[in-house]
Amino acid sequence: MIPGEYKLKEGDIELCAGRERISVEVANTGDRPIQIGSHYHFAEANPALVFDRDKTRGFRLDVAAGTAIRFEPGQTREVTLIPYVGKREIYGFRGDVMGALLSNAPDAARNAQKPGEPGGQS
Repeated sequence: MIPGEYKLKEGDIELCAGRERISVEVANTGDRPIQIGSHYHFAEANPALVFDRDKTRGFRLDVAAGTAIRFEPGQTREVTLIPYVGKREIYGFRGDVMGALLSNAPDAARNAQKPGEPGGQS
């Protein structure tokens, strides 16, 4: 082996092989570009993005680690998401979950859809 040499397998590398995938249509209703990173809990994304937040609870973008997808103002596009694995606990982000992703847990992420409305986040 030569120092610094790479030995790569033939063929394509499939990221997150065998994981469930869902597709969601997302619209940026804001007046500024919004960028979502590879491991951000998609249901807690910027409220100016309009999509089915209940469907995306516990999911992140199906893109390579460290990359992101940018939504320009007025743009609508379809994205592919994959579920978080492991303990399936979410902490941080917008603070909507802060714990385990249980199927019967109250869906706090739903409130992120309608900022400024009663019961919604401001």
